Amino acid sequence: MSRMHRRTRYFALTAGLALTLSACSGTTQDDATSEAPAEETGAEETSAAAGGGGTEFAEGLAISMLPKSVNNPYFEASSEGAESAVTELAGEYEYTGPSDASASSQVSYINTLSQQAVDAILLSANDPNALCSALSQASDAGTAIVTFDSDVDPECRDLFVSQVEGEEVGRALIEMAAEQIDGDGQVAILSATANATNQNAWIDVIESELESNPDYAGIELVATVYGDDEDEKSFAETQGLLQAHPELEAIISPTTVGIAAAARYLQSSDYQGEVALTGLGTPNQMREFVEDGTVTEFALWDPSALGELAAYAGAALASDMITGAEGDTFTAGELGEYTVGADGVIVLGPPTRFNAENIDDFDF
Repeated sequence: MSRMHRRTRYFALTAGLALTLSACSGTTQDDATSEAPAEETGAEETSAAAGGGGTEFAEGLAISMLPKSVNNPYFEASSEGAESAVTELAGEYEYTGPSDASASSQVSYINTLSQQAVDAILLSANDPNALCSALSQASDAGTAIVTFDSDVDPECRDLFVSQVEGEEVGRALIEMAAEQIDGDGQVAILSATANATNQNAWIDVIESELESNPDYAGIELVATVYGDDEDEKSFAETQGLLQAHPELEAIISPTTVGIAAAARYLQSSDYQGEVALTGLGTPNQMREFVEDGTVTEFALWDPSALGELAAYAGAALASDMITGAEGDTFTAGELGEYTVGADGVIVLGPPTRFNAENIDDFDF
């Protein structure tokens, strides 16, 4: 789905018009001046006319990141990358969102950003479909919709910036678990929310690998539970898994909140060193657990680079440099050139495995 996105906020800013603060500390466009031509406002337009084909990013773009939930180290790292990109582009950046990872909570933030007429929303979705109505309203108002980390239905956004190919993540997760239990025993999954698009896609791959790959014939998936990306609930779900399955050999947690909570539980229990834990986490949050032997190996991509790429993608859309069509290309700063794939998907790159040998080489 491609849409042309207005850059009227830039005109309003360069004209020096007063902007009204709203509930999420953003700004509201002045519709009366948004139609003014660049020569009347003194704005220096840096991309081609609507319809795509521009060669430079517009200045003064308002770009907001809306994560699954705030106070999450993973998304804070993504925000740092996005903010650096927006700053480089001389734009205005906002990081805002709910404290709980629910779709209903995200809807109100989308509505607020739509009312503010921001140029681009960078969204990690808590549900693939529940946000579509709000996103459509934002898009109709001229906002570019870029999902990252966790997607919505492709009809509800312009681009999806994927961490990696989904199958690569699922295969890496089950491979790490298998290696740590010598390919034999019971495993369980501690996921985020039941409707998280990315989590469910990776779990599907894990289940498929267990069914079809003879290397995993000795492994049994006994449970999948959900910590809702809440630390305390993830901690409790870890305890529940170990009590319900005394023969459990490994836990796979494809969420940074979940893996850290599970590691903390294992660290303080008799299961430390007895039950393997792997999944997706940041080096900084997992370093102590690797150093004391609670965790042998886990994986992730650079969330800062993911946020940076999402911000450049949103800016490219809002500047009419691309439309979101397959084959569109743009340069994301020092990250280099990226090409839009089928269904408006842009892939950052493969995941990195972290262990005692390399974890100190990373700082995020």
